[in-house]
Parts: sequence; structure tokens; C-alpha cells
Amino acid sequence: MPESIIKDPNLCNGAALRKATRRITQLYDSVLAPCGLRVSQRSILVHVDRAGNPTMTDLARAMVLDRSALAHNLKPLERDGYVVQERDEQDGRSRRVRLTPLGRQKLTESTRLWRQAQKRFETAYGADRAAALRAALSDIYSDDFTAAFNRP
Repeated sequence: MPESIIKDPNLCNGAALRKATRRITQLYDSVLAPCGLRVSQRSILVHVDRAGNPTMTDLARAMVLDRSALAHNLKPLERDGYVVQERDEQDGRSRRVRLTPLGRQKLTESTRLWRQAQKRFETAYGADRAAALRAALSDIYSDDFTAAFNRP
């Protein structure tokens, strides 16, 4: 690949973030492969576990996904028996997502591998730089950043 494509100093922020995200996804997916989950699937299981029994809307918001993308990503997890969607008892129009016992087992199994990926990232990138990167990225996906970005 030509050097000018790889190190384009005028590369937009969005493109650079997307490239970095794709690379990290590839690396984490390779480490998680033995458990059969992709990092995006593990992330869903983690978010559901933390929230308990979130609505689809709340889960999508927490993951910074639109509901249709979330629904698409939930299908293989449902098919494999890791999560179920249930009608919300308070609002029949809403659906809630919960981990199954098999989903909890899969999350536990994947955690050991995920920790390996985290350690590899921090070894390659540096623990302090990794912490600073996570802080910067959390600012970027915050509602405050969205509001500031959308100001005229």
C-alpha cells in the first residue's frame, strides 16, 4: 500500500477513529475467538449484565447504537441462547433484554480472554496512554460532546 495512503496527514478524525476501531476489533476478536464471541457481542453481554434487565432503548443508548443495529446484533446472541428479549411488564410496547444462565457462563468464559486482550493492548500501547485514550474516547461519545459538536 502506498505510504501516502497509510500516513495521510489530512486524514479526517472520523476516518482515523474508524480505522483504529476496526484494527482493535480485529485484534480483540482474534483473542476472543476460542470462546466463540466477537468483541461486539461480548460488549452487549457486558452491558446487559451491568444494567440487569435493560429495555432495548436503554441498552441502545448505553452502547451508542441505534435500535435497529442493536436488534441485528442481538439475533446471534439470542439464537445461541445467551440472551432473551421479554415484553416489559410496565409497558407492553417495550422489550427488555436479559442474560440467560448460558449467557452468564459465556460472559465469564470470555472475561479471561478479554483480560488477555486488554493486557496485550496496554503492553503494546502503554498503560498510561491507554488510560488517557479511554478517557478521551469517553469524552467523545458523551452527550456533552454531541451537544458541543452540534452547536452552530
